[in-house]
Amino acid sequence: MDGSGGLGRGRLICLSNRIPTGAEPSGGLVVALADVLERSGGIWIGAAPETTDQPEDDLTEIEGGAFRRLAFRLTAAEQEGYYAGFSNSVLWPVFHDRADLMEFRREDHETYRAVNRRIARIVAKVLRREDRIWIHDYHLLPLAAELRRLGVENPIGFFLHTPFPTALALQSMPQGNEICGWLMAHDLVGLQAQRDCVHARGALTRLAGAEELEEGLYALDGRRMRLAAFPIGIDTADFTRLAGQAFDRLPPGIVKPPRQLMIGVDRLDYSKGLPNRFRAFRHFLDLQEDWHRRVSLLQIAPPTREGVKAYDDIREELEGLAGKVNGAFADITWTPIRYIHRPVPRETLAGLYRASHIALVTPLMDGMNLVAKEFVAAQDPEDPGVLILSRFAGAAEQMPEALIVNPHDEGEIAAQILTALTMPRSERRRRHAALMEGLGAQDVHWWSDAFLTALTGASAARVGR
Repeated sequence: MDGSGGLGRGRLICLSNRIPTGAEPSGGLVVALADVLERSGGIWIGAAPETTDQPEDDLTEIEGGAFRRLAFRLTAAEQEGYYAGFSNSVLWPVFHDRADLMEFRREDHETYRAVNRRIARIVAKVLRREDRIWIHDYHLLPLAAELRRLGVENPIGFFLHTPFPTALALQSMPQGNEICGWLMAHDLVGLQAQRDCVHARGALTRLAGAEELEEGLYALDGRRMRLAAFPIGIDTADFTRLAGQAFDRLPPGIVKPPRQLMIGVDRLDYSKGLPNRFRAFRHFLDLQEDWHRRVSLLQIAPPTREGVKAYDDIREELEGLAGKVNGAFADITWTPIRYIHRPVPRETLAGLYRASHIALVTPLMDGMNLVAKEFVAAQDPEDPGVLILSRFAGAAEQMPEALIVNPHDEGEIAAQILTALTMPRSERRRRHAALMEGLGAQDVHWWSDAFLTALTGASAARVGR
């Protein structure tokens, strides 16, 4: 491998913990990158779903598909320490403002560092001088620093799909300030929202002592790094088409006028604010007896990280709350909350979004939250539904025409449910049109193009100075 670097428009090397395994692109990130990977002869590198007995420094080709996919394999111990341990029991809660749920073990931290070192060795073997590298998410935060130690000088960008924590939250982690050093190994760091850039600035300047040369440009220990917000989007036009087709295929009776449907779609995670949402709906029903039997909530919450106490606890709490609400208010013709704890196909979700009058997107903390964008894209523009959106979702910065709420304030959510249910069609159409304009202007293709263009500029500035 020639580590001297280069700025040619060579291959894109995309790295993430999870690798797409299907023959056709699916999911927002894969759709966003499939085209540029195919055009550049690029490669996606990620962890294979199955573990191995011994650490391996080899990559396995995943056949089929429009671009190359190469998988590395983790041992069961590495999967436990790197993924379940440090990534999801330390970084995930801290980055979502839940340091109280952090479970730090030094052996997990060591495994996390060791796995990233091994991935760096593996990646270095396949790099060419003109390649650009795009690393995704918190599992691989140290990867660029490990590549630099091996002499790699290729352009390296990083995108964090979660929120970025405050400097105070980072200090709750043992060795939390090392994250700042990891960031500085990149040419470009992309975050979801401006609030994340503010938090990162505080961490870099206060904890690490980095100098801000100009807005978003940081220098530390002889390296420069550009940091900016690149809010991820969806394939707006494609999802709108999908929703129209899927709505026509929904089983009859999903919505029975004049009864109105609210929908929530979230992984079962403590960051999503689901218990608060259920309590807010109960508060609404306590106050608005006229709306009994006229509105229901369909909550889809597929499992995630089962067997971890924090996730088992929230599942138990949510099931208990749903039972209490239904026990208090349901009758033989109406169930206030329909709770589904399993995955639902994307096509079905698109149809359900279009059939719903309200979406409740009320996370306590979220990087972006694409459900908010998918719901808007799915609506009938002549008679659109209303988005109720947490101010702590990254999407709130781009979507001010939604009804913005504090997810901790159950009374405010209840009041906005009533506002949404009674909102005139003219106002719903006005809000929806403004939201759609934003979704079209900054869709998923804009996101990938904007990031890669900025990466080229940031790496050129580094090499050319």
